[in-house]
Amino acid sequence: MMCCSPDFTNRDRAFRDKEIQKQKRWIDMSYALGASHCRVLSGQKRPELSIDEGVKLAADCIMKCLPYAQERNITLIIENHYKDDFWEYPEFAQKMDVFCKLVDSIHHPYFGVNYDPSNTYLAGEDPIELLKKVSHRVVTMHASDRYLKEGTLDDLRREEGGAAGYAKRLSHGEIGKGLNDYDAIFSELKRVGFNGWISIEDGVEGMDQLERSVAFLRKKMAHYWP
Repeated sequence: MMCCSPDFTNRDRAFRDKEIQKQKRWIDMSYALGASHCRVLSGQKRPELSIDEGVKLAADCIMKCLPYAQERNITLIIENHYKDDFWEYPEFAQKMDVFCKLVDSIHHPYFGVNYDPSNTYLAGEDPIELLKKVSHRVVTMHASDRYLKEGTLDDLRREEGGAAGYAKRLSHGEIGKGLNDYDAIFSELKRVGFNGWISIEDGVEGMDQLERSVAFLRKKMAHYWP
């Protein structure tokens, strides 16, 4: 999987055309490296955009990239993302209702969802609720975990200062030790016949932590996909 961050929600058509060309170069990179999936995003949540306009801009741009991806046997995957480091605003489709509306507007054999349960907490929402809405479209997953450094989930939902970076109350942690319920996640993915890649987002505190996360995931995967 190649993780890329196109910005398709700018009203300037020339800007969007450049982002489409970037995405096509990233598809070429994915192909050259032997990857089977390449991430797309919606773009930034610019304050002047309505939901309908933003969904249309993002969907139109993604659709323009899909034939190019199909020619190279690359599946484009949209992640329920939080915010690219170089962006001014958070992800346009960060919230569940917007993300689902965008996903529902694109139907193509080389398009699917990259599910990241931890990012749902950053939206102040329930990762299992989101998964149940999109599980039939999930083709890859980011296995990650986060824990609260202080306060409660209700405090996190009330926190307003996350536009310029990740919420201060949350931190990446060892997979299986944080907020995510991997039994619930894998049960739902198995129910819909998921058999795609699960990639690990961990190792912030070194290779020993990463090794423990790998062991946890392999044990869970062996249980649900023996």
